[in-house]
Amino acid sequence: YLVIEERTNGLGKIRIKTWDGKEDYYLPFNEETYSAGVYANPEFDTDVIRYSYNSMTTPNSVIDFNMKNQTKEIKKEQEVLGGKFDKNNYKSERIWATARDGKKVAISLVYHKDTELNKNTPLLQYAYGSYGYTISDGFSSTRLSLLDRGFVYAVAHIRGGQYLGREWYNDGKMMNKKNSFFDFIDCSKYLIDNNYTSAKHLYAMGGSAGGLLVGAVSNLNPELYNGIIAAVPFVDVISTMLDESIPLTTGEFDEWGNPKEKEAYDYMLSYSPYDQVTSKDYPNMLVTTGYFDSQVQYWEPAKWVAKLRELKTDKNTLLLHTNMDVGHGGASGRFDALKETAIDYTFLLALENKI
Repeated sequence: YLVIEERTNGLGKIRIKTWDGKEDYYLPFNEETYSAGVYANPEFDTDVIRYSYNSMTTPNSVIDFNMKNQTKEIKKEQEVLGGKFDKNNYKSERIWATARDGKKVAISLVYHKDTELNKNTPLLQYAYGSYGYTISDGFSSTRLSLLDRGFVYAVAHIRGGQYLGREWYNDGKMMNKKNSFFDFIDCSKYLIDNNYTSAKHLYAMGGSAGGLLVGAVSNLNPELYNGIIAAVPFVDVISTMLDESIPLTTGEFDEWGNPKEKEAYDYMLSYSPYDQVTSKDYPNMLVTTGYFDSQVQYWEPAKWVAKLRELKTDKNTLLLHTNMDVGHGGASGRFDALKETAIDYTFLLALENKI
């Protein structure tokens, strides 16, 4: 057999062909959105292929698929501690929002089956949208605590990632970077207009370049969100990209542009979150950083928060949390990372008066 990994309309597929060409079919998947990939499978003379599978409702699984009779056997499934997890209690779906230029942007959603979708439903919208990195629609055991409390979790597959191919990436970088921000905002408007949530209960989250994303969004359409979580956010674009002594800077010219060129400088300045802060109302915000972060140094989010505190006209919460022991990836170890997640979730749940 020849086994081929493909991606069609954003979804990964596993195509199976016999060498004689008599059979050509796709391995069947039953969910609207998922992540799947084949292992190394070093045995050539075999009817069985081993692959991994998980979705927003299904824990990571290792599965053997018999290509001859098309049967499968789950060899191992990630254990969810606590003993109460039942994947049938959760629903996932994939919907498509229309961006302002007509492009269709996929949104992957997961929520508890008992959660009613209406204007009072809290929804956390996440995205990254840079470097061609595609956010997989995968399972998270820590996310369950939000879902069990009535939250919807949404991943917006915006431009700047590679969800719909290389063109999708190119259309969200360099001089097209604002498409990433507009896609995220238009996804938010779609969710509100279609009664999944409302501006009083919608939250945005992103980290690193995703922090740039939510920072830009907070300047463009702050009225759409009750709260924003910006983790290790890249928010002082101009200052960082002008400093070539920073190891990453010159290599990043291919992503953001070279600010020594006037056209690139003017464009980057027009969306840089720090530079675009003005006197107006902003959402509740939690900004996190690490003292030893070598990729986005702690003073970027610190000066951004300082400027927000000086200029914002609202009385909403604005928190800066600096972890004095970590770098760009946050806390390591089995439990310390969970404590950071708990801070994020506490911020959200407190705003929803659920704690």
